[in-house]
Amino acid sequence: MVKHRTRRLLAVSMTGALFLAACGGDDSGDTASSTTEAGGASTASSAAEGSTAGSGGTTAGSLKGICPDTITIQTDWNPEAEHGGIYEMVGEGYTIDADKKIVSGPLVNAGEDTGIKIEVRAGGPAIGFQSPSSQMYQDKDITLGYVYTDEAIQNSSEMPTISVFAGLDKNPQIIMWDPATYPDVETIADLKEPGVKVRYFEGAAYMEYFAQTGILDKDQLDASYDGTPAVFVSQEGKIAQQGFASAEPYIYKNEVKDWSKDVAFQLVHDAGWQPYSGPLAMRTEDYDTLKDCMKLFVPIAQQAQVDYINEPAETNTLILELVEQYNTGWVYSEGVAEFSVQQMKDLGIVGNGTNDTIGDHDEDRVAELIEKAIPVYEATGAELKADLKPEDIVTNEFIDTSIKL
Repeated sequence: MVKHRTRRLLAVSMTGALFLAACGGDDSGDTASSTTEAGGASTASSAAEGSTAGSGGTTAGSLKGICPDTITIQTDWNPEAEHGGIYEMVGEGYTIDADKKIVSGPLVNAGEDTGIKIEVRAGGPAIGFQSPSSQMYQDKDITLGYVYTDEAIQNSSEMPTISVFAGLDKNPQIIMWDPATYPDVETIADLKEPGVKVRYFEGAAYMEYFAQTGILDKDQLDASYDGTPAVFVSQEGKIAQQGFASAEPYIYKNEVKDWSKDVAFQLVHDAGWQPYSGPLAMRTEDYDTLKDCMKLFVPIAQQAQVDYINEPAETNTLILELVEQYNTGWVYSEGVAEFSVQQMKDLGIVGNGTNDTIGDHDEDRVAELIEKAIPVYEATGAELKADLKPEDIVTNEFIDTSIKL
């Protein structure tokens, strides 16, 4: 049921024509991969202390012999700023496989080689719009995947995962509307009284929650959203629709020529549905095997997120290069990437949460989400783990509490 990152496979022409781009648009005659000397990681200072010496020649700062030779990460969508902290760890001399939508290279900690490799795989169209959880259980080469907390709840029985690092403190998903058409609407709940149609991708768990709790009426929900702005524009803003705070407000004002003005919105998070958005999770069965690795890797991931948010330009160059080479129909500009970083900072999408630590999980918040999610998923017939608890799906064991934004 969970669908998070299915969005904007579209192009906007100079004349304002809109169309849904085809997925997987690589020409069959193109070279499968390319290698570049540029690196994706900045050289900001690291807060991670590194490993102790061990067998196999492991030195301070090295993950060799403790972690797998390659840490493979399955993302939930095409490369974008929300994934910036992961791409921050891709070092110089990386290789791009444009056919498989994979970038791989040295895994770096503040620019320093850790002795192992990192492989980052695109999601969304690159994997046939499957969930990262499903992909992880089909391909055991994947070390970590972007598994939203509500997705982890939904799959807790059949495909259990446990999150080790939450790079985003809030989900950037929004419901947006035209402030000129609805000047009195300030929240998602305010859309209920005027009966505004709300378009979304079918299968969104948060929308079932809104309907079950009366935040919105079921008869005003429209699951026909296809990722393009065409209907919103043609309806002159009389409808509301889902989007992402980190993208749509910029895109609609600056890149959708037939709109070219502000939209108003509220985060789904602030309306009460509060999963962690795309945290890094492992298969639960791998916990004992990977725990020594995670003690070293998670602080590196924490610091990489801090470094990216503070100095995103170099890694954004890598992200834009990947978008161009993958050629899935995903439209992503430098302007959107820059806006996204600033918006994530301004809205607390990336932040320290309720304490002074980046990347940890608030277990009370997870417990509350579990309580809200049970009736949502029971309504779909999903079988959840019996007596599910926060510690079944998240852990702060590997978090370095001194690392903060």
